[in-house]
Amino acid sequence: MAKSPSKEFDDTIVRTLANLLNETDLSEIEYSLDGLNVRVSRNLTVQAAIPQAAPISAQAAPIAAPAAEAAPDEIDKNHPGMLTSPMVGTVYTSPEPDSPTFINLGDSVTEGQTVLLIEAMKVFNPILAHKSGKVTAIFIEGGSPVEFGEPMLLIE
Repeated sequence: MAKSPSKEFDDTIVRTLANLLNETDLSEIEYSLDGLNVRVSRNLTVQAAIPQAAPISAQAAPIAAPAAEAAPDEIDKNHPGMLTSPMVGTVYTSPEPDSPTFINLGDSVTEGQTVLLIEAMKVFNPILAHKSGKVTAIFIEGGSPVEFGEPMLLIE
């Protein structure tokens, strides 16, 4: 009688892979051994690569509107409209340096609309609006580094 895969499952594999994700800033990792396949991914807004034909240089245009003037201590990261960075990387506000920005202060956005890109390990990840509403604050500038959990936009 064959053993059930759930009886053979060892959660230390998942924990080890999750630690590797955090240590290497990867968004996803997959492991296979003897028919056991485990894939661990971080809770990201989106994981997609933009083709190499559309490279984005560090000279990407900054957002047209100035960043919000709230001091970092005054920013409520738990605000339901706060869009925070799902990863460490470099944020871009337009698809190419000479292109218009995805969004500007005061723009209305719809849930699922691309509002930013974050480059992490040579992969450009579209960052999607998590809700529909009006962009009332922008806390980042194009071409600047972002940390995991860092506030980027406020959509109300």
